[in-house]
Amino acid sequence: MMTLRHFEIMKAVSETGNFTRAAEKLYITQSAVSHAIRDLEAKAGTALFDRLSKSVQLTKSGRLLLEEILPILSSCETLESHIHCLEKQAPLHIVSSITIAAFWLPQLLQAFHKDWPEITVNVDVVSAANAIEILRNSKADIALIEGAAPQGPFICTPFDSYPLHIVCAPDYRNNNELTLQQFCSEKLLLREKGSAIRDTLDSILYLAGYTAQPVWTSVNSLALIEAAKAGLGITILPDVLVREPLSQGTLVSLSVQDLLLTNELTSVRHRDKYLTAPLKALLLHIESIRSR
Repeated sequence: MMTLRHFEIMKAVSETGNFTRAAEKLYITQSAVSHAIRDLEAKAGTALFDRLSKSVQLTKSGRLLLEEILPILSSCETLESHIHCLEKQAPLHIVSSITIAAFWLPQLLQAFHKDWPEITVNVDVVSAANAIEILRNSKADIALIEGAAPQGPFICTPFDSYPLHIVCAPDYRNNNELTLQQFCSEKLLLREKGSAIRDTLDSILYLAGYTAQPVWTSVNSLALIEAAKAGLGITILPDVLVREPLSQGTLVSLSVQDLLLTNELTSVRHRDKYLTAPLKALLLHIESIRSR
C-alpha cells in the first residue's frame, strides 16, 4: 500500500538523483529507500527511475507520478504548519433567544472579538425551546435562553435576569391595580406559547389555578407594544422593551396581585462537549455579565 512516506522518498530521490543521498536527507537507511522505490514500481507496474552508473533519473512514468505526488505533499506540509491552530480557526455556533440577541449578545460578541478577532461566530436567533433542541442535537456550541433552565445532559449557568412589566395604554384602565382573577378576565396581548415570557406567565397562573386566554398572540413583541399603545389590551414584556414607551408615557405599568415576573438569562452547554479555548473564553465573557 502506498503511503506518504513512499511519496516523500520518491521526491527525495528525484531531487538528489541518488539513493544514498536521499537516505541521508531523510535520515533513513539506503535499503529503506530502495525498498520504498521497489514498492512504488511494483504498484505502478513499470520502472520509475533509470539506474545509471552514478545516479538515478526519473523515467517518463516516474515524472508523471511525481506530478501527482507533489501537490499531495504540498497539501500535507500546509496542514502540518497550521494543524496546531485548528481551535483558533474553527467557528463557534450560538443559538440565542430574541431578547438576548437584541440586548445582550451584540455587546458580548464585541468584547469577545477583541480577544479573538480571527474566530467566526455564527448565531441563530430562535425560541428557547428550539435553542435547546438544536443544542441537544449537537448542532450548536452554546445556547443563550430566557426562562426556566432545561432538563437533560446540560450545564446551565445563569448570567443575568430581567423583570417583566405588565403594561397598557394610560387611558385603558382607571385603576392600575388588579387581582389575578381580574387580570385573567382582561383583554390580554401575549407572546406565543413556548416563548420564555409566556411560559413564565403560564406557569405562575397555573399554580394559582388560573389560565390566560389572550385576544392577541404574537411572536413579535413590537406588535404587542403597538397594540397596547392603541388601547387594545394589556401586554407583558421585558423592561428593556417597554422602558422607552413607559418613560414617554405612551404606556403605564399595572400591578397585579401575586404576579411578580422575572426571567432568568442562562447559558446552556452540553456537559459532554469538548471545550475549545475560544469557547472557554466566550463562556468567561458570558459569566462576567453577572458582575457588571
